[in-house]
Amino acid sequence: MVTKQRQLFDAKTFLTEANGGRTIGQYRKGQIIFLQGDPAESIFYIQTGKVKITVVSEQGKEAIVAILGTDDFFGEGCLIGQPRRFATATAMTETSIMRLAKAAVTDVIHKEAAFSEMFIAHLLSRTARVESDLVDQLFNSSEKRLARVLLLLANFGKGGKADSVIAKISQLRVAFGH
Repeated sequence: MVTKQRQLFDAKTFLTEANGGRTIGQYRKGQIIFLQGDPAESIFYIQTGKVKITVVSEQGKEAIVAILGTDDFFGEGCLIGQPRRFATATAMTETSIMRLAKAAVTDVIHKEAAFSEMFIAHLLSRTARVESDLVDQLFNSSEKRLARVLLLLANFGKGGKADSVIAKISQLRVAFGH
């Protein structure tokens, strides 16, 4: 009797090869990936580069919600039934992004524990970061918030090489987060 041995799933390979609901896009600095209000039908994985997530209020005020980098996901709201994007995503540098259709992500989450663990770790890390940002906003001076944002932009403490990003930062943007 011959048994078919299942190959081990490699999450990194899955996130680098376009196939089955996965496509790779190249974005130049300043190029919009999606706009606030666009249909939310996929999530995105940053292979290289940096992405800025912003929200514009009804009064026209813009807030930077997050600055994301290599190995980060964004646009996960579609997985919980969010029909439209609540924010705009813009490339801050030359960026390579894997677009994953909602169906492809839900399928791999159900079938592959390695991907599920990696994705849950990402979500928990993002939640902790948002909580830290809120505490920072509520309790720290503008100088401390600016210092924290600059350290985050430089990937301080992550052991990775810092990306060169020159951002236009005003006190108004620092007050709303990174």
